[in-house]
Amino acid sequence: MILNPKDQITTPQTAVIIINFILGTGLLTLPRSATEKVHTPDVWISVIIGGIIAIIAGLIMVKLSQQFPDKTFYQFINEILGKWVGSLLSLVIICYFLTTSGFQIRSMAEVIRYLLLEGTPTWAIIMIFMWVGLYLIIGGINPIARLFEIILPLTVILFLVVTFMSIKIFEIDNLRPVLGEGIIPVLKGVKTTALAFSGPEIILLLLPFMNQPKKAVKAMLVGVSIPLIFYVITVVMVIGALSIDGVVLRTWPTLDLIRSFEISGLIFERFESFLLVVWIMQIFATFTITYFAASLGLAQLSKKSIHPFMFGLLPILYIIAMVPKNMNDLFKLGDFVGNVALFLFGLLPLLLLIISRIKGGKYETTT
Repeated sequence: MILNPKDQITTPQTAVIIINFILGTGLLTLPRSATEKVHTPDVWISVIIGGIIAIIAGLIMVKLSQQFPDKTFYQFINEILGKWVGSLLSLVIICYFLTTSGFQIRSMAEVIRYLLLEGTPTWAIIMIFMWVGLYLIIGGINPIARLFEIILPLTVILFLVVTFMSIKIFEIDNLRPVLGEGIIPVLKGVKTTALAFSGPEIILLLLPFMNQPKKAVKAMLVGVSIPLIFYVITVVMVIGALSIDGVVLRTWPTLDLIRSFEISGLIFERFESFLLVVWIMQIFATFTITYFAASLGLAQLSKKSIHPFMFGLLPILYIIAMVPKNMNDLFKLGDFVGNVALFLFGLLPLLLLIISRIKGGKYETTT
């Protein structure tokens, strides 16, 4: 598959895609998953460290991609490692994107069933969003970027308004003492928080679509920094309101935070529906971009049109989404995807960058 030269995105659009990719299930589950590892009020420090690690990993991926600015990861990995090894790794990454896509849409279906459509079959919710996602990605990267540009401002406004409304039940003492048990508990949570920032890897596919690939570093910095701010605010507000013990007992602590208060006298007295709207949009965004990434990979590996793969992956996505039998299985799938991402996009890009430098690959400096 040859990239369409007209199918380009701007630097801000690239940053927006990265932001929307990262802001997925973490908004709802990060406080619980991180608190289970840390067991102290210092979870927010683990989140900051995890974000810094994600920024470093993202910059490595940018430097790698900028050596081959006209090619996606699926194309330039063959030049670095050879056809057979490169194709095998490409297939692994395609499977990663497919599994991530299936995990995201199943997570969305579970929360919608839990809060909105109780009793509705999971398969019905999944199939509706799958077909809507297919309709979006058929148009290519431009419609995806334009939709994400609509989703992000709505997310920022609704999220900040709803989160800070919970200030009335916020207790600063729940966040004290800072580093009361030292730095070791904080470090135990770094892996979990770093995995919550999975998403910078999409730059490996986006850079050839950018009309200014030399500004990819700027897009990456903005793309990871904004979710970092979101996650820190989420963790601080949730723990401050519910306490450490209250967070670990809840499946969706962020939703429970919003449901734990109401403001009388307004048109809307309960606000979890607003957070749910934000979260559904973000999950849909992550689902669509990973769906597109998997389709793009198969198209470029086979050097054929992308559209048949978009349709062909639908039943596979459905099967992946329906494999978990319950919430525990779903969270285990999420942990598995995160651990795979840790190797594929934490270690592999650095190794590829070193190999490509040794081979003397063309390097494009950033401005």
